[in-house]
Amino acid sequence: MKHSKYSVIIVGSGIAGLYAALKLTEQMNLPDGLLVLTKASLSDCNSSHAQGGIVGVLPENSADSVKIHVQDTLKAGAGLSDEKVVTFISENSNVVIKDLLEYGVEFDRNDKNEFNFTLEGAHSVKRILHAGGDSTGANIEKALVKKVNENPNITVYEQALAVELIKDENNRVKGLICYKSAIDEYEAVYSSATVLATGGLGRVYKYTTNPEVATGDGMALAYRAGAVLSDMEFVQFHPTALSVPNDDSRFLISEAVRGEGAKLVNSDGIPFMAKYHELADLAPRDVVTRAIFSELKASGDKNVYLDATIIGKEKILKRFPNIYKLCLSKGIDITKDFIPVSPACHYLMGGIKTDITNAKTSLNGLYAIGEVACTGLHGANRLASNSLLECVVSAYELADYLSFANLEIPDMIDDCIMDIIRKYENDDEYHDIDVGEIKSELQQTMWDLVGVERCEEDLKKAYEKIIQLQQRFEYVDKCSTFQEYELRNLLCVSKIITLLALKRKESRGGHYRTDYPQPSDKAQHSTFVIGKEDIINDKVFIA
Repeated sequence: MKHSKYSVIIVGSGIAGLYAALKLTEQMNLPDGLLVLTKASLSDCNSSHAQGGIVGVLPENSADSVKIHVQDTLKAGAGLSDEKVVTFISENSNVVIKDLLEYGVEFDRNDKNEFNFTLEGAHSVKRILHAGGDSTGANIEKALVKKVNENPNITVYEQALAVELIKDENNRVKGLICYKSAIDEYEAVYSSATVLATGGLGRVYKYTTNPEVATGDGMALAYRAGAVLSDMEFVQFHPTALSVPNDDSRFLISEAVRGEGAKLVNSDGIPFMAKYHELADLAPRDVVTRAIFSELKASGDKNVYLDATIIGKEKILKRFPNIYKLCLSKGIDITKDFIPVSPACHYLMGGIKTDITNAKTSLNGLYAIGEVACTGLHGANRLASNSLLECVVSAYELADYLSFANLEIPDMIDDCIMDIIRKYENDDEYHDIDVGEIKSELQQTMWDLVGVERCEEDLKKAYEKIIQLQQRFEYVDKCSTFQEYELRNLLCVSKIITLLALKRKESRGGHYRTDYPQPSDKAQHSTFVIGKEDIINDKVFIA
């Protein structure tokens, strides 16, 4: 096995990971360099799929303020957002947006060369910045990838999956084991600072807007090492994903389309959102998702429709070029035709519990930023376009914190570290496992029983099914293939989501229980955590 060392390891190549890498190499001398580890290509990540935009609370937008943005975020978060965290991120918005401009990100502007602020659901004012119309994430990612490729202090491993964190006898994370799928080899990489920026877990569900790489790797990695996870029951299902016959993929139809005036309608072309919420089509995502779910149950249809024709052809082509092209490839001209849409898994509000000011987790030496982390910003329901803002603010603060840290890597390897390394040096028995079949059963189970609507009976059935699938999987530590590691991670995070969904006996934000349809006053500001000891809070033990 090859052994190497870096001053900092960043796992994940989305906006959070790449921005952190660039800020770190700018702000400090890294004697052993910096490694970015990505399991696919450098730009293959959830960030590239972010269409709507990024929140920008900027002084040139006189209609907006930190106070207003904080109020909108807290309201959407349904009583679980940390106000101090929300305020901190909002206050730092101007700094990071201007920094992204320095990195070459070109946000869309009007004919006066002013930022073209737009509106999205649950925002009370126009404050969303976008780039390339409906490809904001891809444009930011492209600019950062260019900078990373030009930086001689950043080493990139592609097609490399982090499979286990290395911990010493003091329970401090000292790096990781990575599996390089292209050459079928393992490498032990040592560091005093290991940063997880691995994104989300949308592939837990049958229907998701997330790419294939979103398999919950960072959360499973941290959990298996003993880190604390929080709020994992809060999964956001985006209300409007493209739904076409004989195609399980769910291309995101951005909330920004409704922000520009599109209306949700039933199969008869009748708008229905006004009967569910005063904000109608611009209600919070959880409200819109459940409204659509309710309409589908009542009608028996597989989808509702989004009428974007009222926006006008010229504006659609300019504002939503990618959505237009994708839909056209499916035989849908959104300037003339209604868009068939239905909910799909989109984002996780929970994750590895971290501190927003330094990205620290509960394990020394381990940090987390982006969707994989739970900072307290999103609460029970993420406000649209806050996610990209959280990515860059968290990365900025991490880089600032580590710039004052001692990142010297001691040469000592103790018995605990050697025990981990030996597992990956040994040849293990190969198990003939149908990964595709187990994965498909898991995704269907999660969609049917731990999806938009939940109840105790279904959640218990889901938990039992996940245990059965884990037993069929057989592997505990070292797996034989890349796909097996991903499946191991999916099984891990599915179990955690289900258990915490069982624990939360109320409905709040993205978590809706049909047997407890109202929010509980006792649960206001209450978050549930889970650690390797299989304990929820400090009283309830997992079977």
